Amino acid sequence: MKQIAFALALTLAAPAAWAAEKLPLSQISNYLNGLKTVETTFTQVNDDGSLSTGKLWMERPGKMRFEYDPPSSAVVLARAGTVQIFDPKSNQPPEQYPLKRTPLSLVLARNVNLGQANMVVGHDFDGTATVVTAQDPKNPDSGRIELMFTGDPIELRKWVIHDNAGSQTTVLLGQLDTDNRLDQSLFSNRARSGSGNR
Repeated sequence: MKQIAFALALTLAAPAAWAAEKLPLSQISNYLNGLKTVETTFTQVNDDGSLSTGKLWMERPGKMRFEYDPPSSAVVLARAGTVQIFDPKSNQPPEQYPLKRTPLSLVLARNVNLGQANMVVGHDFDGTATVVTAQDPKNPDSGRIELMFTGDPIELRKWVIHDNAGSQTTVLLGQLDTDNRLDQSLFSNRARSGSGNR
């Protein structure tokens, strides 16, 4: 379950044309700030090579829900400054982490500003997409997130979380629905179990 916690961080995406050149950080920041609500599916490639799938909801600022498909059926909630991991196979209380100690906080912030000092540690173009590697400058030991964007129009296609133990988790994003009104029960502490095709 620990790797799921580090697999939290941003996301949203949809098929798009490839970027023709490197996107500026200011444009990427504006794109992320323009995302208010997001609903999408995801495929997660874990550090050991195994795959997980599920659904993701996000409401900026500060709220996100990862709902993993069976056999995991885990639910991860980010809300009220805390990330909680609910494992239906465990009788233990949910694992909890401060949101600010995960790279997820960079995307869920009220104002995303990739131009601030020491946040972006990599800004590259691989010939088809812009790749931005970022960390929380106040908590650099909490890991970093590598975001891949295509352009025209700009879209986030995937992200990779690198934790401080050296492992990495990749999340590939499906068709992105934005600006829908989300049911607030998605982010309730009572919503601990997966709901299948919610």
